[in-house]
Amino acid sequence: MKTNIKKIRPYIILLTTAFWLYNCKDSGSKVEADPGTQQESQKEVLLIGTFHYNNPGADVAKTKSFDILNDDSQQELDDIAHRISEFNPTKVFVEWEHDEQMQLDSLRKRYADNTYFTDDSLSDFYRKNEIFQLAFRAAKLGEIEEVIGFDYKTEFPFDSLMVVLEKHEQVDIQSRIGKMVEVFTSDFDEKIENGESLLDLTYYLNTEKFRAMSNRFHIEIPLLVGPKDNFIGPYLTSEWYRRNLYMWSLVQKSATDDDKRIMILAGASHAAMFKDFIDDNTVWSVVELKAVMEDN
Repeated sequence: MKTNIKKIRPYIILLTTAFWLYNCKDSGSKVEADPGTQQESQKEVLLIGTFHYNNPGADVAKTKSFDILNDDSQQELDDIAHRISEFNPTKVFVEWEHDEQMQLDSLRKRYADNTYFTDDSLSDFYRKNEIFQLAFRAAKLGEIEEVIGFDYKTEFPFDSLMVVLEKHEQVDIQSRIGKMVEVFTSDFDEKIENGESLLDLTYYLNTEKFRAMSNRFHIEIPLLVGPKDNFIGPYLTSEWYRRNLYMWSLVQKSATDDDKRIMILAGASHAAMFKDFIDDNTVWSVVELKAVMEDN
């Protein structure tokens, strides 16, 4: 039996109008939020963007090394870990491949057993990286059961993008990219040379100014690269966006209803993206490290 569209169209219009009137208090009001998105309590993410303590030189911007193993830095790490434990997250998420969780769990067990740093064969990464220096420390102090790897690698064809810039003589864009890298590198190096603390360096990487600059670098500028029929820039941006979106998805899928507070520790440019994702999320909200450190 065929449906007579002409006969049912007035009813469709009537239902649509009724639905619209029901969801609007008046012509100037906003449509009410979907009740399905309302939560009894907001969940909190302690979002910590960081530089890589072991300084592998894998990022576009190359900065000076920071001595994470000296006494002052170790004391700061103890203080930060203590404050994190008071924040009381139930899970800690770190920039470790999500499909290599078993290896991370094994390293975490050694850390908990106080046998981790007794291994003299550890490379700089395993001795200095923020996962082992801060995340493991905070998890042990706060008796947090799970430290979860949530990294997801995608392509990042920055070298190819620069080749296209060079080929098409886009001098202005080259200059903008070079200037942004130079500004960040020189500012960060100057802070290290001036003896700024680990905490102050971390605060800097979690400022609104830094996050905006990072997102412009990754999302805005690459879209201008190349002629109209070349999409290396949008491809780079989409891959960067995809990586971070997948990482944030892994966080949400790993968090249960009981996880009212969690912590994310990742490179500062990742955190800049996560901040936007979380701000647009109806369930989660961001808590900054500075607020946790200064909470009396």
